[in-house]
Amino acid sequence: MFLLSLLAPNVLFQPHTANASSVPINSQATIEAKTVLQQLYTVSGVGTISGQHDYLESPDEWTNQIKGWTGKFPGLHGYEFGAVMDQSERQLAAQRQKVVNSAIAWNQAGGLITISFHQNIPGTCLCWSNVQKEMSQADFDKYVTPGTPQYAKLIAELDKAAVYLEKLKEAGVPVLWRPYHEMNGNWFWWGKKNNFSSLWNIMYDRFVRVHKLNNLLWVWSPNAPNANADPYTATYPGENKVDVLAVDIYDNDYHPDYYKKIVQLADGKPVAIGENGELPSAAILKEQPKWAYFMTWGKLLSENNKKEEIQTFYSNSKIFSRESFRPIKQPQIQPVWGETKHGLRAEYFDNKDLTDLKETRVDAKIDFNWLSSAPFPSMQADTFSVRWTGKLVPAYTETYQISTLSDDGIRVWVNGKLVIDSWVNQSWTERTGAIALNAGVPVDLKVEYYDNLNGAAAKMMWTSPSQAKEIIPANALLLP
Repeated sequence: MFLLSLLAPNVLFQPHTANASSVPINSQATIEAKTVLQQLYTVSGVGTISGQHDYLESPDEWTNQIKGWTGKFPGLHGYEFGAVMDQSERQLAAQRQKVVNSAIAWNQAGGLITISFHQNIPGTCLCWSNVQKEMSQADFDKYVTPGTPQYAKLIAELDKAAVYLEKLKEAGVPVLWRPYHEMNGNWFWWGKKNNFSSLWNIMYDRFVRVHKLNNLLWVWSPNAPNANADPYTATYPGENKVDVLAVDIYDNDYHPDYYKKIVQLADGKPVAIGENGELPSAAILKEQPKWAYFMTWGKLLSENNKKEEIQTFYSNSKIFSRESFRPIKQPQIQPVWGETKHGLRAEYFDNKDLTDLKETRVDAKIDFNWLSSAPFPSMQADTFSVRWTGKLVPAYTETYQISTLSDDGIRVWVNGKLVIDSWVNQSWTERTGAIALNAGVPVDLKVEYYDNLNGAAAKMMWTSPSQAKEIIPANALLLP
């Protein structure tokens, strides 16, 4: 398995140890989303990931500008899904597709992705005037009340956005999803509402439960609680609906109280600077070390910061760029029993009944076609058997179909349950069994196989509503 790790010069961050609060709020979250969240926990207090926002109409403009000025890309690329330039539906679809294309390429290059959503009032012109607009509490209530025409328009708009988030999910791209920001101010139609969490929950339920967008991490991003914005707690959806808490800070107003209160409210969750105009100084970041990332807003990069300041800022060893991400391979060493290592313990027997033990090793996965050869020179090519033992770690809380393809006999126990029992002579036969599993919870796995005569093969696969059928990979297997 390849894991993305943040690297400072000569520093390798150790993986954050997961606990009840450091897993995504969505129990069905993809492995990629879980990895990103763990990265944010890991970097907090060590350094800050650089970030830059780009507009819907030009999704790479300012990110590329940073590369041109500093020789580095920011570690996080901010995109936009909301339309504010009076686009037609066709134009909006084309622009969102360009965002998707850019985000896939950015993810493949090793960077993090966040997407903001300046949603227009559902059913109205895709114009800035229908985003930055005050709305009465009574009118807002209509949009969050099922059965109203306004609610139907809201759902229709969410479904259109979900189409493109689905494309990112299919491409394996995790997204720090940041909708309805600065909700504690009154300049957006969703702002300063006493039931803001209703809007948040409608989107969450629609995206997670209906569209299965399990690649999203949910970023709640209020404005700094200054004279124009309410305290954080007034619009907080609750810890069970937020993965990351990000504060929007402008006018270089990095007040220590803003930082202190968001860290307190986060109660261990990652905190970030959701938007900024002026880059935070090195002194600020030293005094406020838990900011996991920041995101400078579009053209404010050059309007609010001098080129020389940007260059100096990106040369800071505490600021992590995209170049600070690189894939780290698991060490190619023989694991020691009892350590947490990927793969299965494999015992090879020189007879069909699993009694004449000849060889013991670690197999990364069960995906073998020995043809008419022996697994080891010390064994005969026919009438041998294998027992694999270890742990199986599912990514989703779902019913899994476990399947085998074997020549000859095979049987599989998962969590103590015999799910496949096909201990007979057979040629390239697929067998399937079902079992309910919980995301991230290891269960005991035992597989036994024997070869009779001639060809020999053993493969084990899985599939579920959210898991495409595949050979069960090494990263989902742990030694006993």
